[in-house]
Amino acid sequence: MIRNPMQSPDESLSPAYFDLARQQMVEYQLRRRGIGDERVLSAMASVPRERFVPPDLWHAAYDDGALPIGWDQTISQPLVVAYMAEALQLRPGDKVLEIGTGSGYGAAVLSLLAREVHTVERLAQLADRAKDALERLVYENVHVHLSDGTVGLRAEAPFDAICVTAGAREIPQPLLDQLAEGGRLVIPVGPLHNQRMQRITRRGDDFLHEDLGAFAFVPLIGEHGWPE
Repeated sequence: MIRNPMQSPDESLSPAYFDLARQQMVEYQLRRRGIGDERVLSAMASVPRERFVPPDLWHAAYDDGALPIGWDQTISQPLVVAYMAEALQLRPGDKVLEIGTGSGYGAAVLSLLAREVHTVERLAQLADRAKDALERLVYENVHVHLSDGTVGLRAEAPFDAICVTAGAREIPQPLLDQLAEGGRLVIPVGPLHNQRMQRITRRGDDFLHEDLGAFAFVPLIGEHGWPE
């Protein structure tokens, strides 16, 4: 028997099971731990996280932690996804750039908060799988690009918000250059696996920096990031 790759390997994991798991994630992992933006909470309650992890991990899709998705990459903890989405301060008309597509889950969440999402992935295998998942689930305002995310996406700039899902050793200048006036860049910056989340807001030629706390991400690799 050939199994649909989007079908759970465990027949006991019904749609009702995932609906309940999603609701509990929002209440106990997000709302009770400080996520207060109702639009973000609604987006997190809507996106089927299980469709963005390998089928043998569907049972763990709503666990309070990161999960492996192959090629030494992970899907971030739900709290981190929600925290970054909230920090971006998105408006419905915003155009967003995400650096580090990974599974595509974060882009799906952002797509419910903004007008258009461009997401960049450097690994072809992940980009292809994320694009397939996003298309199957009909997130039509998400565009997946295979490229070095540290140089941004100049052809689509400027962006109202930029989200970087890997740890940078320093803030890539191209990302600052591609921010629109009033645009927000949310990015973890610092040593390997020990960064401080920063939100940088553009005010003309000036950039306002805010420290949002300590995080640990995989390294941001590329021309303006860590070497491979």
